[in-house]
Amino acid sequence: MSSYDIAEKIREFLPGTEEILVQYLSGYLVDDASEDEDILSVARLMLGSVAMEKPDVLEQLMGTLGALLQDQLMRRDEAQSGPKLQRLDKVLEMSKAGALSNTIAFSEGVDPRVDQQGKVASRVDVKKLEKQEAKLKAKIEKRARRDLYEGSKLLEQTKKQQSYEEMFMKINPLQSAAASKNKSKDIHLPSIDVSFGSNRILSGASLTLAYGRRYGIIGRNGVGKSTLLRHIAMREIPIPSHITILFVEQEIVGDDTTALNSVLKADVWRDHLLAEEARLNARLAELDATHPSDLDARVEETRDEVSGRLADVHASLADMEAESGPARAAALLAGLGFSEEDQGRQTKSFSGGWRMRLALARALFVKPSLLLLDEPSNHIDLNALAWLEDYLQTWPGTLVVVSHDRAFLDAVATDIIHQHSGRLDYYKGNFTQFYSTKSERERNLRREYEAQMEYRKHLQAFIDRWRYNANRAAQAQSKIKILEKLPEITPPEAEETETFRFPETEKISPPLLQLSEVTFGYDLSKIILNRVNIDVGLDSRIAVVGANGAGKSTVIKLLTGELHPLSGQVNRNGRLRVGYFAQHHVDTLIQTMNPVQFLAHKFPGKTEQEYRQHLGNFQISGMTGLQPIGTLSGGQKSRVAFSVLSLQRPHILLLDEPTNHLDLEGLDGLMSALRTWNGGVILISHDERFITAVAKELWVCGDGTVRKFNGDVEAYKSLIVSNIKARP
Repeated sequence: MSSYDIAEKIREFLPGTEEILVQYLSGYLVDDASEDEDILSVARLMLGSVAMEKPDVLEQLMGTLGALLQDQLMRRDEAQSGPKLQRLDKVLEMSKAGALSNTIAFSEGVDPRVDQQGKVASRVDVKKLEKQEAKLKAKIEKRARRDLYEGSKLLEQTKKQQSYEEMFMKINPLQSAAASKNKSKDIHLPSIDVSFGSNRILSGASLTLAYGRRYGIIGRNGVGKSTLLRHIAMREIPIPSHITILFVEQEIVGDDTTALNSVLKADVWRDHLLAEEARLNARLAELDATHPSDLDARVEETRDEVSGRLADVHASLADMEAESGPARAAALLAGLGFSEEDQGRQTKSFSGGWRMRLALARALFVKPSLLLLDEPSNHIDLNALAWLEDYLQTWPGTLVVVSHDRAFLDAVATDIIHQHSGRLDYYKGNFTQFYSTKSERERNLRREYEAQMEYRKHLQAFIDRWRYNANRAAQAQSKIKILEKLPEITPPEAEETETFRFPETEKISPPLLQLSEVTFGYDLSKIILNRVNIDVGLDSRIAVVGANGAGKSTVIKLLTGELHPLSGQVNRNGRLRVGYFAQHHVDTLIQTMNPVQFLAHKFPGKTEQEYRQHLGNFQISGMTGLQPIGTLSGGQKSRVAFSVLSLQRPHILLLDEPTNHLDLEGLDGLMSALRTWNGGVILISHDERFITAVAKELWVCGDGTVRKFNGDVEAYKSLIVSNIKARP
């Protein structure tokens, strides 16, 4: 019996029940309830308020749930049946008992007995006790993971129940615009706690954001960076109400609205004021049409009120530059890669990546006091990324961005926030300056720690040598007092590093993989690639860059054989093995399986320990390898996908946006592995540092062809920005 079946029955009998209650209750009945809880009574109590006027329906539902859960209830009864409490034949007088055992456990494996002298002797089966403790620990960890996963689903469900407009007005009330005048927009919260499910993300951390600064948040995958942004965005952290907030986290929902109108409607205040302006103008026209004989003091008073409100609306619209809205929206869309034709297309016609760009354009159009961006570079190509970096450098408000792209953080950030160990550490400057300062700080801390430990060792050696010597006893006692007064010190955190491992591949004779005069299009009227020539060998390190839609992923799919050319030849060595990391690699993972199960499903024949050891090569270790893939972070899912590639033992790797979601340590590990691996690599990426570190050749995809670029990534990005600025 699954929670899905329970949820369907609740919806069937009580269709008006809130979805959050349905999801919670179905999960509780099947998975979350402890063994001593009367689950049906709890369900009846929770559903009673929903079915107050339908007692018969509630009884029918409870009967159905009881039937569905019959096997589970029987297993619970069997589990609870066991040794019962028994009355003692004799009273044990505690005052006469000797020293009791420090461990008192009323469970299997503990046999307390009283001897003739009144002393208590405990006999503990250590192996059984350890086994029970391990089971309890595993159960606690499983529940913690489930809390996090179910909490995430409930959060998403809550967000889906509210429209963008409702959420915007709830987070940013219209009156807050007027209230913000002459008020500081700095944020300083000396102590905040952030939790999600049973996970504590931050404890007593200080949140300080100065207005006009641009902050980059960095930290390991799973540390809670996105969770922190959500708490800020929903004002679950006490951000002053006069500070407007907008969080770009997920793609917009597609509908019949055009891309340009979608951006204009994103500014709910502007939309609201324009609609009010139209109503007020209509009301004034109605009053002006009143016959002179019908005019009286009341009509004049109404006209004055309407005119006064209209003046206020006009002032508000002027403050937000409402008239220039269409031109600003069009410029933003153009910078993010939308052609004039695309701007008139309906949003539902765009793919997920383009809808993410729309969400970004909408946020930039609104210009909130506090803009929150979660991995914005994951969804845009190098061309749009170059424009975005240039645009954000003049952002007037406060910007907080979570990103693992070092080049992006170097270009945009004025400050870095390092989230780790339940706290936030602040550094002035961009990522390069942060890394230099952090490294120097860690070296100083390490030297200080080593010096203190050497001093302690010196004192302890003197004490051990002379404390029992009559002539030196006083000196030894003095050293003891000095040692006791020294502050407790903790060793500095070790620098975290990661290593990825791809198996060495055997050599095979060239040619390995070639495109010769290849032309491709989904129909003859629209050719995407025309007469493309590429030769890939074991020593190839090629990065393909270009605007979205130019054909980068098409080149990769032609090389894998997923697409076939209209003309030309794709030559492929018969012994060649190709590993393909797709941009949407998550779609290839089975979310309900854990990583160990998924590897066993894809590559059967190994032991569980071998699968876990292999996952450890990509930093999926411990309990992470045994939890459902659906509960993993984006970076952890990428690591699972890389472990699958490794087991294919490829000669050539085709990587489409492999850096998305990986944290900085993961990126370093991947770059190092690719540099030392002896196979060929073709990659598509927007990460400047990754391309520079791995690729030896830069190929530009555009204008229906792929050609080699004589220059590095920085030169290519500069060319893009100058071309965008040169547009009329």
